[in-house]
Order: sequence, then C-alpha cells, then structure tokens
Amino acid sequence: MVTHIVFFKLAEQTAEKIAAVRDKLLSMEGRIAELRHLEAGIDVIRSERSYDVALITKFDSLADLQSYQVHPYHAGEVVPFMKANCSSIVAVDYNS
Repeated sequence: MVTHIVFFKLAEQTAEKIAAVRDKLLSMEGRIAELRHLEAGIDVIRSERSYDVALITKFDSLADLQSYQVHPYHAGEVVPFMKANCSSIVAVDYNS
C-alpha cells in the first residue's frame, strides 16, 4: 500500500476558502477508482507553522498513485482549484 499525504496552505485563509478546499478534496470520493482511502481535514491548532488543510489518500500500488495523478477529475478539476487557492502545497509519499 502507498500513502500519499498533502498539506495545503491557502493564499486567503478564510473559513469559507478553507472549507471549499477541503470539500473539493473530498469530492474525489467515488470518482477515482484507484483511491482506497480518502481523508481531508482542517487544521485546528492554527500555529505559525501549520498548514490549513491535510489530505491523506491510500493506493494499492505506486502505479495506482501515478494513475490517480493523471486521472481527468484529479488533474482537470482538483489540481487547478488547489493551485488557484493555495500559496504552498507539499507532499510525502511512502509505502505503508
């Protein structure tokens, strides 16, 4: 199994924008067959080093993660939305 974790820091850190980012991430549920687990949450600590939203996804293989990356909904809808709303995006991928 491969775990893919992404942190998003929004350019405009309003409650509405943060919720919209989380909701867009959660909208992938049921649309991308390779996703085995999907979780998105909003940071509750709000420290200076915190990012605003976290995404945790799991895939059966690295090949499935790569398919997810180019999936039309992810690449065509989710990624452009995130790039338009975030000032920083960081990720970690590891075998779990």
